[in-house]
Amino acid sequence: MARYALRRCGWTVVQLAVLSVVVFLLTNLLPGDAATVDFNEQAGLDQVAQLREQMGLDRPLSERFVDWTGSLLTGDLGTSLVGGGPVSEVLSRSVGVTAALAAITLLLLVPLAVALGLLTGLRAGGRTDRVVSAVTLTLASVPDFVLALLLVGVVSLRLGWLPATWVGADGQWWQRPELFVLPVTVLLARTVGGLSRQIRAGTIASLNAGYTVQARRLGVPPARLVLRHVLPGAAVPGVQELARAGDQLLGGVLVTEAVFAIPGTATALVEAVRNRDVPTVQALTLTLAAVACLLNLVADLVGRRLAPRTEVLR
Repeated sequence: MARYALRRCGWTVVQLAVLSVVVFLLTNLLPGDAATVDFNEQAGLDQVAQLREQMGLDRPLSERFVDWTGSLLTGDLGTSLVGGGPVSEVLSRSVGVTAALAAITLLLLVPLAVALGLLTGLRAGGRTDRVVSAVTLTLASVPDFVLALLLVGVVSLRLGWLPATWVGADGQWWQRPELFVLPVTVLLARTVGGLSRQIRAGTIASLNAGYTVQARRLGVPPARLVLRHVLPGAAVPGVQELARAGDQLLGGVLVTEAVFAIPGTATALVEAVRNRDVPTVQALTLTLAAVACLLNLVADLVGRRLAPRTEVLR
């Protein structure tokens, strides 16, 4: 287990290093730069050139990459080309909302998916299984933005039960839990189906495993049988699917923030791209990529720990 963990952590470091190179190159391929955005079409070439020199945009790409990488290693995300302040301040303001939205979704996703997976797995082929599977598959097939617009139109505009957007929250979003209801519902609808189906498959496999059959013959009570024998086996595919759900959740959060006008990472990223604020775009993109890599790392380690016998000897 220790050797596997070290090897897997090493691959994660390599992934992050490659991602940093890709992010840097792609963000520098954006047409225009912060200097040209600051001036209108009537600005003279001398003014633009002077501003590009002040921002350091006239330096060679390789030199800027070396400086950027060195700053990353020391924890310095750079300086915003638009606001002039540290990029870390922009990151802290935007990521807080996104992290709260994702955390609430995960806290609801795991118990809900486990309950649905166990319920359908223990009653595989029955009416409950068919109904739950049909509903979750239907919700999973609806794009995030479509479901978000439908909920806004019905729940907010027609029924008036919940606010349609976060406009007017004035930074006090943590004091208004009703703002989270529709965005979290959208995020749960796309992710709970896949996770519950994996737990359902693991539950069916665990019920047919030899150790479960033997425990049933020995008269182990049903509740203990499920908690001690079925659930650990069902959790192995569920943990792997949870990592994929986390990746899907990151993309869904960005779409959901755009629809509900949530002042999170999506808003900051769109604004930074519009202003060609390359350091801010790099920091936000690399942060999202690093979260995705860490989610997969944790999922692999937990899955390996739950099912150590699945290792293939090499």
